[in-house]
Amino acid sequence: MIDINAIISTMMNNQVNIPLLQPLIEPLLGMPVIGYLIAFILWKPFFVLILIPGFATMGIMLLILPWIERKMVARMQWRVGPREISPRTRGIVQLLADTLRFLFQEVIIHKDAHKLYFLQFPFLYFIPVLLPLLFINAGTAGNPLVPIQTDYALQIMVALISLMPVFILGVGWASNNRFAFIGTVREAFLYFAYEIPFIVIVLAMIVLYGTSNTVGVVNAQSGVWWGIIQNPLAALTFFIAMVMATARLPFEIPEADQEVSFGPFVEYSGIAFGLAYVMGYEKMYVLSAMMTMLFLGGGSGPEILGLGDLSCGIWFVLKTLIVLVIMVNLRGVYPRYRLDQGLRIGWGAMLILALVALGWSIVVMGVRL
Repeated sequence: MIDINAIISTMMNNQVNIPLLQPLIEPLLGMPVIGYLIAFILWKPFFVLILIPGFATMGIMLLILPWIERKMVARMQWRVGPREISPRTRGIVQLLADTLRFLFQEVIIHKDAHKLYFLQFPFLYFIPVLLPLLFINAGTAGNPLVPIQTDYALQIMVALISLMPVFILGVGWASNNRFAFIGTVREAFLYFAYEIPFIVIVLAMIVLYGTSNTVGVVNAQSGVWWGIIQNPLAALTFFIAMVMATARLPFEIPEADQEVSFGPFVEYSGIAFGLAYVMGYEKMYVLSAMMTMLFLGGGSGPEILGLGDLSCGIWFVLKTLIVLVIMVNLRGVYPRYRLDQGLRIGWGAMLILALVALGWSIVVMGVRL
């Protein structure tokens, strides 16, 4: 039998501490229904998963990041960037306009497509992309902010990220289009090229930190000894793998517009295409958050007075945003690699760097012991 009082007691004893808002929150907590609602919102696992750095923060990033990317790349190429939509705000609501267009466009299913799977795969693709947020620790050493704590957190996150190619392959297969097949095969080749170095790098950090629990990962980076300092080769390889995983330039090989008409998603329109478009930015956010946790000390940083636990979340989001900006900056810097060049990088230089990083972690751990 479920003990409701025990659940409420657990929730009340694990609240996010925000001193600045405490005078406003305490009177509300005394009210019968509103008090439980406020307590549930401030419950650490729920607060981190839904608000910061969870779904709400990710939603805001999805709105501003494409605008930042377009503006920044436009400046690098001596262009203006989006401004026709709300020119006074320099086109900052461009993605909102795009979203409305996707919502009201007709979703066309051509006669040769596998109709049921054609509609299902874009929505099913959300599952492995969003679930890693359950294990992201946005806190600091001694003050974890993570929805689910488990000793196998990093392994579960890697497993979920490794499921992404399955749904991409399903999207291309369900389209039953030769150009979608070409894009799907390219995507599959690229995934095989980056996944092994990616897994080796995560293993290297597990060896270095001595744990795969995300709480222990952040605790091992106390002070200024972030993962990027302890193992810079691992951080570099992880970043390259992250760019390949999200098919960003210079690895925009599957969705090369000039060659394969947006790869696996060539037959999609309306909200189905909108989901595919947004999915790339969601993957960027989740993987950038994972890099922040593994290599940038999580939510560590100078305490912002009056914000308490919220200070950790703000620092975590800022670090993640910096990683995202660096990723989108590559679009205006590097040309696209050919497929054979991307595979050579994945199976050659990246795999060597990953193994060297793993060896470095083993040596460091041996010295510590």
